[in-house]
Amino acid sequence: MTFVDFLLLAAGGFLAGVVNSVAGGGTFLSFASMVACGLTALEANATSAVAITPSNLATVAAYRNEVKSHWREFIPFAVIGMIGGGIGAWLLIWLGNAGFRPLVPWLLLFATLLFAFSGPIRALVEPWSQRAESGVRLAAYGLMVAVSIYGGFFGAGIGFVILAALLILEGGDYHKANAIRITIAFLIQAVAAVLLIFGGLVYWPHAIVTMLAASVGGYYGVGWAKALPDKIVRAVVVTIGAALTIVFFVNP
Repeated sequence: MTFVDFLLLAAGGFLAGVVNSVAGGGTFLSFASMVACGLTALEANATSAVAITPSNLATVAAYRNEVKSHWREFIPFAVIGMIGGGIGAWLLIWLGNAGFRPLVPWLLLFATLLFAFSGPIRALVEPWSQRAESGVRLAAYGLMVAVSIYGGFFGAGIGFVILAALLILEGGDYHKANAIRITIAFLIQAVAAVLLIFGGLVYWPHAIVTMLAASVGGYYGVGWAKALPDKIVRAVVVTIGAALTIVFFVNP
């Protein structure tokens, strides 16, 4: 690792921690910095996932009271999330870089669109949040399974889809749904991280630098979240995601 690589990873990790604490979407930044350091798309994805996961634990801890209060509702989602995250990570390992690389621009495009239209997605879901029809609930559980697998495979943008499914399944209590969302996303990524480590896809020097920087960024980001308008942060994330998407489409 060169000094320039160190600076890129530290900056990417720090900003990823800040962005995740404010609006989500830090995966774009850590992934981009690792690709810039010469890692393959597969290695960058796996290393970024492992590096960012610990910094999310602090956010989970902040919601521990809400999770304790609703642990009965939490259990089925936790099981789905961990199983799905494991399946997604296994698929990633099974595909290898040759299979994963062609999917990257499409995954980036999908994640970028999720961030760009997160507001309309939530508005679309809210009318369904008070309905208890079995078909609607079954579809929401299916969505949860799909997003859990996607989260273990790539992960960017999963928070919005998890929240949409939870609002349908658990009603319009946003704070409860958000607490469960954050915890489920962490469990998905934690299980995936363990499998990716054993799969030998993680570059530890890059992971450690990013992990430490992301933890610092996440710590300060909590305070900055009060001063930074959410829309501005999301606009930055979408811009970065769009730029990465174009780069990977142009250089397949």
